[in-house]
Amino acid sequence: MKYYHSTRNSSISVNGAQAVLQGIAPDGGLFVPENFEKLDLEGLFSLDAYGLFARVLCALLGGWTEREMRETVVTGYRGRFETEEVTPLVTAGETHILELFRGPTSAFKDVALSLLPHFITRAAREERVTDEIRILTATSGDTGKAALAGFADVPGTSIAVFYPHGGVSEIQRRQMVTQRGQNVRVCAVRGNFDDAQTGVKAIFANEGLKARLKEKSVRLSSANSINLGRLAPQVAYYFKAYGDLLRRGVIRMGDAVNFAVPTGNFGDILAGEYARHMGLPVGKLLCASNRNRVLADYLATGVYDRRREFFHTASPSMDILVSSNLERCLHLLSGGDCALVADQMGQLQRQGYYRTPESVMKAFRRDFFGGYASDEDCFRAIDGLYRETNYLMDPHTAVAYAVSRAYRESTGDNRPMVVLATASPYKFAPDVLRALRQEDAQGFAALRRLQEKTGVPIPKNLSELEGLPELHRDVIDVSQMPEYVEK
Repeated sequence: MKYYHSTRNSSISVNGAQAVLQGIAPDGGLFVPENFEKLDLEGLFSLDAYGLFARVLCALLGGWTEREMRETVVTGYRGRFETEEVTPLVTAGETHILELFRGPTSAFKDVALSLLPHFITRAAREERVTDEIRILTATSGDTGKAALAGFADVPGTSIAVFYPHGGVSEIQRRQMVTQRGQNVRVCAVRGNFDDAQTGVKAIFANEGLKARLKEKSVRLSSANSINLGRLAPQVAYYFKAYGDLLRRGVIRMGDAVNFAVPTGNFGDILAGEYARHMGLPVGKLLCASNRNRVLADYLATGVYDRRREFFHTASPSMDILVSSNLERCLHLLSGGDCALVADQMGQLQRQGYYRTPESVMKAFRRDFFGGYASDEDCFRAIDGLYRETNYLMDPHTAVAYAVSRAYRESTGDNRPMVVLATASPYKFAPDVLRALRQEDAQGFAALRRLQEKTGVPIPKNLSELEGLPELHRDVIDVSQMPEYVEK
């Protein structure tokens, strides 16, 4: 049996089912595997996409047979994603782009959140839990809709999604507030994403609230990437991309590949580091930030400092100053030093910053490169790649692409580069139009104008939003979140 412990205290240890059900450790830490299983790459890359995902997930989560996991993967993906490849790899110029947005909500979160409800309901059965599992999620835009779509009307569960009021794109907002389901709630929070995320973490630490919910036969879990079950499927698509490059003859087995990742909460890029520790030949992981460059500054200075001006950008899902999954990476690259992690997270909570020892930062800089791109850089990247190759990027993907170009120019590292494409450009159509130097358009008019300009089809799940009624109109302060969850 596989076990997982808190990043802040190795004596807090649970099995896989418990880690998925709890979401976050009782001490506020995040669950991490006690060890990583090295995968047989040749055997792995002989499998189809479903088989590859199943094998990687079994290695990370434990408690499943490979046959059981494959059946779950097929149930979660087949017919819901645009392709049996799940995460297709396409080439635009010299760059390989891993399209993670071909799922039911046109965002990379679909890859994980199409499976997480299956993981949680199975875990509840294994642990003989009969309570309702109430999922709490803070979203900077994409996690919310993907989680809602995954958990809507799933027996034995309910879900509440909190998003920053005025801090997501109009299409992202419409996706969430039109969600149907007897067990779903969507609520705007006055503040930014960090406020909503901090509010959710505080609820998990609120023992009085949890006790009152327990009396009502309700227990809490999470669909954010603080939940190991959310993070695990993201590891698999790094292996999938590498296998695709192998089959196309771009690389040979053992060649290192660089990955450029638009990064806010650090979960998607942490998945690449986990893949490295499971045997994948990962070169540099490019941590691409927007104007809210807290991660780029951290990698440069070793100081994580959230005490800074917050900017609303054209890549709103990355408008984050507290990157939760950095804690898992700090634990990993410090050699599992729980005392260090607990101290640094305590400093962040008390004073708003911490300084990581240089010995640990050397490990970070060995594996990661930190860069950032302004909105202007992002728009130039969208326009330039479209003019050169007819490939259309969303602003988040464009941040990663711009950082990848700057990295190559500054380092001369010409190893194959995979850019993770995290959302459909149609989720941010007004800004993509602006990048292409088209006349201003908003809302659904912007989607139609972008299709007229480029010929790229509008995803069906987005085009159908226009006629749907808004079902969720709640707006609250952060202080009201516990009461909202309880009711």
